[in-house]
Amino acid sequence: MKTRIAKFIADSGIASRRAAEDLIASGRVTVGGKKIDTPVFFVDDDDIVLVDGKRIAKQNETRLYSFNKPINTMTTRHDPAGRATIYDFIPEKLHGLKYIGRLDYKTTGLLLLTNDGELARKMTLPKSKIPRTYIATVYGDKSKLDLARRGITIRGVKYAPMKIDVIDDKNLRVTVIEGKKNEIRIVLAEIGAPVKKLHRISFGKIELGNLQPGKIRNESQKTIDEIVNSF
Repeated sequence: MKTRIAKFIADSGIASRRAAEDLIASGRVTVGGKKIDTPVFFVDDDDIVLVDGKRIAKQNETRLYSFNKPINTMTTRHDPAGRATIYDFIPEKLHGLKYIGRLDYKTTGLLLLTNDGELARKMTLPKSKIPRTYIATVYGDKSKLDLARRGITIRGVKYAPMKIDVIDDKNLRVTVIEGKKNEIRIVLAEIGAPVKKLHRISFGKIELGNLQPGKIRNESQKTIDEIVNSF
């Protein structure tokens, strides 16, 4: 199937759609040896697309990256309020990547990104039941954690049971499988243990490890194949 050249470039993960159009306008893109100067040009997987003389990956070559999201950053491409976004930390050549789910402004830690929109969709479907594990620093009363462990309904919204292990007086290891918006903050606040800090350390089999805040890591083809084949 034919795809607009700018989208093809963006889907490869080398640049955002807008940046891809700039690359085309500046004469840095060729298809089959011919320089392309307009984004109104269509290609398919059999075309040889070069950017600055280097062939870019085909659309069906799935890429997956781990990113350590810093605090006070938005999981979005652009924030109308002018706040920092994850793309302020990610190299420009990877701005075409799609984030898999979101982490809120204050939450830090592991965020996955990919050039494969279908993979991103599957990994965030509730029915996929992929566990996400966080370290939650809380204050208040932790005597009602069993309510969260059993599952709870808050203002008409049902939250699935959470796996919660007490690390120490302030920190909990919390694993969820639904991925509902702000579910850990909402549930723990409801049971009297509001969250002060929240840090994701794993998503499925992928662990944050020693990846530093603001840095990105390319996951192996073996890891990608295991995830893709799990659906």
